Amino acid sequence: MGLTLYGVLALAFMMAMYALERRHRRYVLAFAIGCALASSYGFLSGAWPFGAVEAIWAVVALRRYQRDDRRVG
Repeated sequence: MGLTLYGVLALAFMMAMYALERRHRRYVLAFAIGCALASSYGFLSGAWPFGAVEAIWAVVALRRYQRDDRRVG
């Protein structure tokens, strides 16, 4: 039950941050964190393909966050 709750919360957080990405660049970073949380849920639950894909999305979002940082500065 605890792992399921963790997964629901991680995915809900990830989706909320995705919806807010256009409001401020900090939500892109939060989305990357949400993807990492969802990835850990995937690996913990034994769904390694889901965990791997979410890990890739976390890296993509983190790179997007870093690229946006360079444009601002």
